Amino acid sequence: MAQTQTKAPGLESIDRLEEKIKLLVSTIGRIKGEQTRVAEENVRLKSEIETLKGRVNTAESAGAEVTTLREERDLIKSRVADMLKQLDGLNL
Repeated sequence: MAQTQTKAPGLESIDRLEEKIKLLVSTIGRIKGEQTRVAEENVRLKSEIETLKGRVNTAESAGAEVTTLREERDLIKSRVADMLKQLDGLNL
């Protein structure tokens, strides 16, 4: 008797299920890899944000200092102008 190489209908559905499970395992592996990459990128970006926040704070402090120095400069200019007027009034 010759054996036929046909699969039973139940085995075909098991083969399809096996292929789907393999595809699912592959997809899960890819997603886990992407998740790891995204987590690393997230850590890098958080670090970059903290660095930028520090730079913004430094720039804001420098801006405030510049404003203070300008106000002091204007006050000194005014006082010097007053002193020059007083010297001109002495008629030396």
